[in-house]
Amino acid sequence: MDIPYTTHTLPNGLDVIVHEDRHIPMAAVSVWYHVGSRHEQPGRTGFAHLFEHLMFKGSAHHPAGYFEALQEAGGLVNGSTNTDRTNYWEVVPSQSLELALWMESDRMGHLLPALSEEKFTTEREVVLNERRQNYENRPYGLSSVALAEALFPPDHPYSWVTIGAPADLVASSVDDARQFFRTFYHPANASIAIAGDVDTEATLALVERYFGEIPAGPAVVHPRRDARLAAPARLVLEDRVELPRLSLAWHTPPMFHDDDAAMDIAADVLSNGKTSRLYRALVYDTRLAADVSALQASREMSSVFHISATAAPGQSLAAIAEVVERTLDDLAATGPTTDELERATARAEAQFVYRVQTIGGFGGKSDQLNAYNVFTGSPGFIHADRERYARATASSVAAAVRRWLREAPGVALSVVPRGQASLALPGAVPVHPA
Repeated sequence: MDIPYTTHTLPNGLDVIVHEDRHIPMAAVSVWYHVGSRHEQPGRTGFAHLFEHLMFKGSAHHPAGYFEALQEAGGLVNGSTNTDRTNYWEVVPSQSLELALWMESDRMGHLLPALSEEKFTTEREVVLNERRQNYENRPYGLSSVALAEALFPPDHPYSWVTIGAPADLVASSVDDARQFFRTFYHPANASIAIAGDVDTEATLALVERYFGEIPAGPAVVHPRRDARLAAPARLVLEDRVELPRLSLAWHTPPMFHDDDAAMDIAADVLSNGKTSRLYRALVYDTRLAADVSALQASREMSSVFHISATAAPGQSLAAIAEVVERTLDDLAATGPTTDELERATARAEAQFVYRVQTIGGFGGKSDQLNAYNVFTGSPGFIHADRERYARATASSVAAAVRRWLREAPGVALSVVPRGQASLALPGAVPVHPA
């Protein structure tokens, strides 16, 4: 699973990573900016995700949309934003590599002249509509907002969801957006990875040609804050849903910590497949739940472990909570069985393999090289990353579950149909997420 690469840093601070893979005549370009919603401020949220939209709407020397031009060249194009980073990528025929690099450089160095009031207002409305579709108007959609607000204090950078608060977006201006861009979207806060049917020296020369004259921006301060709950919290959210759902969440260590891998394995043991512990206990054996899931949501400052179960018709969240608690106690006491541990680590290894089978896109080799470079400073960190899972034992997984899920407080959120707060866990306090 070795990904050979060459690295170079331009005088303006841009990290450049090149990986040659001549199997097919395609090239992948991945640009990561080390900025996400955690770099925003309370009352001024949503800019990182808004810029994901604005960056596709044209720059000074290409004022038209970016999707159309690259798709006409036979390319695939996309981007995404989360709490910790924003990325943009293209996979194009190798003869169109120069086009992709030129367009990426133009929006990095020359976006603001094309950022008009009209474009800003239009994309802000698109984001507000996306927020309505994915949160306000989606069953259980506001549960992630409620959990974030409960897990973190209001001034913590993880206390708001990446898409931002509607009031903050409405209050924002094009001048606010321009300042956000100047602060974060520049070479010294970016990393570019190129993979595929390319020549390393020629590619480095192209990157120097198109990105070398872009000025380095100001030094970026990346927020670093611990997160701990003083006491357990029980909350209830009334929503337009048919069936109650229980969502549990705990603070866990940041990505690349050994316990982060252990909690990944715990999530697999608890809910991956019909033989998993929570599926058997809640869905198959007792018919208490219609579905159940567990997830270690790894992030740069600190992570969150989630368990979610939707009650089957006529079943109670209290009964579900009791089974979950008992299952977690068992896992914390003895850890996974030999078979469970082997399956979980094999699935983790398979995910590493899947991610390096393509040169680009979400999870391809260019994306992986960039992710490791931005978060660890080492594009080849994949070996150390895999080793975390290889080191896991039944005892280490049990110890992680004890430390993070049994000995530390968490949040229990009951999402219930409107007007039926009595279906929540006893003692739950009503919440109204923004």
